[in-house]
Amino acid sequence: MTHRVAIQGIKGSFHDIAAHRYFEGEEVELLCCETFEQVFVEMSRDPQVLGLVAIENTIAGSLLHNYELMRDSGATIVGEHKLRISHSIMCLPDEDWGDLSEVNSHPVALMQCRDFLSQHRTLKVVEVSDTAGAAADISRGNLRGHAAICHKDAAEIYGMKVLQEGIETNKHNFTRFLVLANQQQAILMRNLQDVNKSSMVFMLPHEEGSLSAILSVLSFYKLNLTKIQSLPIIGKEWQYMFYIDLSFTDYTRYRQAINAISPLTNGLKLLGEYKDGKQSI
Repeated sequence: MTHRVAIQGIKGSFHDIAAHRYFEGEEVELLCCETFEQVFVEMSRDPQVLGLVAIENTIAGSLLHNYELMRDSGATIVGEHKLRISHSIMCLPDEDWGDLSEVNSHPVALMQCRDFLSQHRTLKVVEVSDTAGAAADISRGNLRGHAAICHKDAAEIYGMKVLQEGIETNKHNFTRFLVLANQQQAILMRNLQDVNKSSMVFMLPHEEGSLSAILSVLSFYKLNLTKIQSLPIIGKEWQYMFYIDLSFTDYTRYRQAINAISPLTNGLKLLGEYKDGKQSI
């Protein structure tokens, strides 16, 4: 079976790497998009298309806009993958350190390689929109003197030479990616025996103790709250949407907890029930 997966970025990007790690051993056909908005457009055009989007990074934090896009789209989370973010610096195959004058990459990648770049102050740092895109542009344009910072796999794809691997400052840098499907596709992909994690979103009454009441119920049912993220509701001052992730070992107990907290919220919506994702490098 071939999985058609829409991602933000191009071949060799971290979204590409995560998609192939998640569907390891299976055929993957990428639909490469310039923006996260376009990922959800591709999913709406074809119900068979899956989406894979970054949702949080252990250093940079949450991608807040992707929470909104996911909620508004009606897509369902069917899986996740946690990819260690390791950066390499690469250049044209016939060049070396002494030929370089400029380094190109996404601003987050550049930030994550700050210590490395501080040791190469002669290199002009230029921000671009995509890590793998930097390598592709240098290769296609034969941009001499330019280097790209991206995943090492991009070097083989775009005919570049890796000068140094593992140049990121923090070696414990992971990005969590969510695999999304439309509701009908999600039903076909779901395996209850593998479900041990859940994501949901809700609003709370603007009154004292509303959040603590939710947390007390989750604690009573012995659920593990792995993440809570609040986002302001536009047009409603000082009111928030709460996105939470739960992990559990007993599905029945988990569903009992959901039934218990639902009356305490305004419009609780399950975003997906899925298996806790693997980590890979």
